[in-house]
This record gives sequence, structure tokens and C-alpha cells, in this order.
Amino acid sequence: MTSTPLHFIGDALRHALLVIPLPVVRVLFLALLAGVLVWVLTLPRSETTEPGGDGQNGDGRGGANLKVGATIALVLQLAIYSLL
Repeated sequence: MTSTPLHFIGDALRHALLVIPLPVVRVLFLALLAGVLVWVLTLPRSETTEPGGDGQNGDGRGGANLKVGATIALVLQLAIYSLL
């Protein structure tokens, strides 16, 4: 089998990534999720609700704030991944 330049690049990348300890990867992953959570929480309400003057949908329900669902999902992900 002949080796192409992509094989050398792939092998070098694989060896470089194998050096990183798994606890460091775990912390980086959880930090990424925490960063997204902070970003979601700092979004203005006008960016996370449906457009409309009274905040009412056509079916009579109030405009849903998407930050609530996103926050719950991110907190659950942080809890699950921190326990794994």
C-alpha cells in the first residue's frame, strides 16, 4: 500500500491528539457547554422570543421565550456529561 501525503498528515494528527489526556478533553468539553450556556443566558429577550407586538401567537398562547428551553437542555447536558 502506498502512502500519500494525507496519510502522513492523518498519522501526525492522530499521534498529536493521542497525547492529550482524557480528563483535559472532558474539562474542555464541559467548558464549551458552559460557555454556550452563558451565551444563551446573555442573549436579549428580543432575540429569543417570537416577533410580535403583544407577544401572542395566533392560537392565543403567549410568545415562548426560547432561553428557558435552551437553558434546561444545556444544564441537563452539563449534568449528564459531568457524571460520565
